[in-house]
Amino acid sequence: MNTTAGFLLAVRRGCARNFRRPQNPAVSSSMVLCHEQSTQAVPAARLPYRVKVSAGKRYAWCACGHSKKQPFCDGAHRTEAPTISPLRFTPDKDKTVMLCACKQTRNAPFCDGSHFKVIFHDLVKSVKGLFK
Repeated sequence: MNTTAGFLLAVRRGCARNFRRPQNPAVSSSMVLCHEQSTQAVPAARLPYRVKVSAGKRYAWCACGHSKKQPFCDGAHRTEAPTISPLRFTPDKDKTVMLCACKQTRNAPFCDGSHFKVIFHDLVKSVKGLFK
């Protein structure tokens, strides 16, 4: 596949590609390595996170789904999904909240039940896979 076709295919799939020359001199200099970057949020989990938040403390909710410290941001979006920024919020009182993990909520960062749709789509995809 030529690089133009590969790039267009990646764009259609919702990914951007970065091309760079390899740093290892033992590898041919004509070889180009690529690293895919996500332009869409990735579900970190299928169910929301129950989290105790403190009044006045500032939180950064991971909107890309790549963070290892879910549901909060650890900066992974800088390399994995540079077009997606975390959502910063400050609660007005101490409380326990349900923070979205599927990243499909319309009430970010709080869960609105969108994960049921994500679970349903996963179920449909797996059932269709049985009949292929």
